[in-house]
Amino acid sequence: MSVGNTLKHLPLEAMHEEAGARFGAFAGWHMPLTYPAGVMKEHLHTREKAGLFDISHMQLFAVEGAQAATFLSRACPLDTAGLGEAKSKYTVLLNEEAGIIDDLIVTRLGDERFMVVANAGNAVKDEAHLNAIADGFEVTVRPLKRVFLALQGPEAEGVLIGAGLDLSDLTFMTAAEPRQNWFATRSGYTGEDGFEIALPPEEAPAFAEKILADERAQWIGLAARDSLRLEAGLCLHGQDINETTDPASAALLWAIPKRLREEGGFIGAEALRRIVSEGAEEKRVGLKPEGRQPVRSGAPLMNQNRETVGRVTSGGFGPSAGHPVAMGYVAKALAEAGTPLIAEVRGNSVPVHVHPLPFTPHRYHKG
Repeated sequence: MSVGNTLKHLPLEAMHEEAGARFGAFAGWHMPLTYPAGVMKEHLHTREKAGLFDISHMQLFAVEGAQAATFLSRACPLDTAGLGEAKSKYTVLLNEEAGIIDDLIVTRLGDERFMVVANAGNAVKDEAHLNAIADGFEVTVRPLKRVFLALQGPEAEGVLIGAGLDLSDLTFMTAAEPRQNWFATRSGYTGEDGFEIALPPEEAPAFAEKILADERAQWIGLAARDSLRLEAGLCLHGQDINETTDPASAALLWAIPKRLREEGGFIGAEALRRIVSEGAEEKRVGLKPEGRQPVRSGAPLMNQNRETVGRVTSGGFGPSAGHPVAMGYVAKALAEAGTPLIAEVRGNSVPVHVHPLPFTPHRYHKG
């Protein structure tokens, strides 16, 4: 069975092939994992200059209608009334038990217009979930076909200006519609300053070529995207968060205003209030292994008495941090920074300790 028959393909796949990408499967897509430079150099290039990521596997939804804001406040623990025009907000889709169906970025484009960015592996499920909630609201949820590019790193703004797109007026988590059917936010998944730009597929090759004509920019694959986001302490849905984890345990309550936690009518509100009131039993934390051996997703975490007290959900080597980095869940009593633990890795005991997140400082452009 060929990969082409089972996986979705990016509109710009030919460009990635020409750039020498090594491909692999991710969330149902045929994705570029690395390029000839390799994951270490790609990671460091993004931190030092500008990395271009093809994230067209992500799904954008246009949410429009007279009750679009009310609808989104029901679907998510989101204060849509307080979300200003051209402002973006990180939020979550919850089930009735406050489990995280997906994490999203919601941007207000007008009084009755919003853009929602969802994760690739959850796009079909999210669309069905949103449409089920939309029944009874005056709103439409419309999936968009766009190429989605992320340009990340300290040189990102200058590279974009050189490519003919000046978004220097944007600050972190603000957005613009710079051209017809284009959508851009100053945000990303690396901890660096950067932009995410959605545009029609027919306009994307020429735009990407303009970016890559700048020697400061180069293609970056999924492997470095993962190490960058892990150093930045950012969750990957399906690993660090899923429908069995709630925002309190996942250390994501910062994304939900306190008033909404206490009074909100969003799906999962009652369950979340109960969890917050009783206290989450476990908590997502950063983990720093001693030595050079990374610990990977699925490794059990034990206390000094060799009792299992948690699990690793993401792990690898942090090229910028200079040491292995990981995240996972531990019993709440063990969530303090510096707490010593043991990770079991293929029969070996690797000492780790709880480490503050992020591992590398965020460098968002906040104006």
